[in-house]
Amino acid sequence: MEKSSSPSSSCPKKKIDGRVAIVTGGASGIGEETVHRFVEHGAFVVIADIQDERGQALVSTLGLNNCAYVHCDVSDEDQVSSLVNSTVERHGRVDIMFSNAGIINPNQDILGFDIPMYDRLFGVNVRGTIACVKHAARAMVEGGVRGSIICTASVVASMGYPEQIDYVMSKHAVLGLVRSAAKGLGQHGIRVNCASPGPMGTSLLRGLLGLGEGEVESHFEPFSQLKGVLKVHHVADAVVFLASDEAEFITGHNLAVDGCFRSDN
Repeated sequence: MEKSSSPSSSCPKKKIDGRVAIVTGGASGIGEETVHRFVEHGAFVVIADIQDERGQALVSTLGLNNCAYVHCDVSDEDQVSSLVNSTVERHGRVDIMFSNAGIINPNQDILGFDIPMYDRLFGVNVRGTIACVKHAARAMVEGGVRGSIICTASVVASMGYPEQIDYVMSKHAVLGLVRSAAKGLGQHGIRVNCASPGPMGTSLLRGLLGLGEGEVESHFEPFSQLKGVLKVHHVADAVVFLASDEAEFITGHNLAVDGCFRSDN
């Protein structure tokens, strides 16, 4: 299992102490780092993923008092419903949903666009996100919880890109979902936001480009206007903020974590 890339530090203030959180795609990348951060800040975390060995290893590292693992393919709404229901049954409620699971396809330009590949990607990135928001929100409303729902979007959610068109489309859809769900759930005190990371050396992007973590970072570093390299802990910290009371009147917001990324650099 990949080690957390974040600097080791104590948390003088536990921002989400005592809350119950679900993190989909929680066994690797941004999800894994966020699980670490949520636990550090006092939450009990249900890790949902299809990477069973990685998920179970993460539970072994963090301890059963802090987290649990549930196998869940978010493209199957029944599995998402079961994930949320079992969390409520075992832990009493859901306070935080971080809908983070996502995939990316190889080159998908417009002339060679592969519809079956698009269908599979949208099943995870869009249908899966809708299912997570829907069922988490229902549990929060029924439990009288003023909860926080955060989705992983992307820097490409507000731009075009000639390749990976289906991925770009899916993140535009996530942003539209967040802005719409925030308006529908505000009356219940439920906040809905998204974090939009720039490209970084996660296993998802490394696999797509066939490069190592350092090579991915070196490739994209010139596109950031902020000196430095984007790491997963930067995104995880943003998600903790959105989940916490520090963001108690922020909803329908797209929080860019990208160092002022420019695609035309």
